[in-house]
Amino acid sequence: MKKAVAFLSILFISMAQAQEIKQIPQVNVNGEGKVKVVPDQAVILATIETKGNNAKDVKKQNDQQIDAVLKVIKKMNLDPTDYRTQRIALNPIFDYEKKKTTYNATQTIEILLKDLSKYDELMEGLVDQGINKIDNVTFQSSKMTQYQSEARKLAMKDAKIKAEDYVSVLGQKVGRVLTITDSSQNYYPQPMYAAMKTMDSESAPRQTLAIGEITIVGSVSVNFILE
Repeated sequence: MKKAVAFLSILFISMAQAQEIKQIPQVNVNGEGKVKVVPDQAVILATIETKGNNAKDVKKQNDQQIDAVLKVIKKMNLDPTDYRTQRIALNPIFDYEKKKTTYNATQTIEILLKDLSKYDELMEGLVDQGINKIDNVTFQSSKMTQYQSEARKLAMKDAKIKAEDYVSVLGQKVGRVLTITDSSQNYYPQPMYAAMKTMDSESAPRQTLAIGEITIVGSVSVNFILE
């Protein structure tokens, strides 16, 4: 009985203390900041694919074409750290109708092109030497860290403006920040157009890029105390 009374006493005291705790007036808002920039770099994924009946011959042919491709890249005077073999595969393919096995060899090269004026020359050289698949061309900025920082700051300013708008009709003010949550997504720039431009004459320079702009986005969730 004594234990039950003691337990009830503790429970009532806890409830009383909980009632005395005042809720802190606060407002939670999301902020977004965007920075648009013209990209100055491109990441190119290019693949050579060869097929045949003999695994050794298929692999040998694929290696020879890759060797020619690497020579083209080296002639472009790219830094050795700006290109690498990303993926190599040699797979058997069984044809159930013909009851025959063939082989498929692929090698993918990832190239960071820091001078977009060399884009056309590089792409032509790759295709001439056997590249038969361009997996992706992604445009980016060499100052990505700087622009991401700018976007985050703009997102915080946007959050504060929204909070002030909400509480202005209540006769209150936005106080200090309780919490900040960064909800920014990892930045994956979308591939831009790589379309041929119609030439008025044979002597006109060819342009195969419409670079446009890329957008760096910062997103935050901020909890402000109300005063």
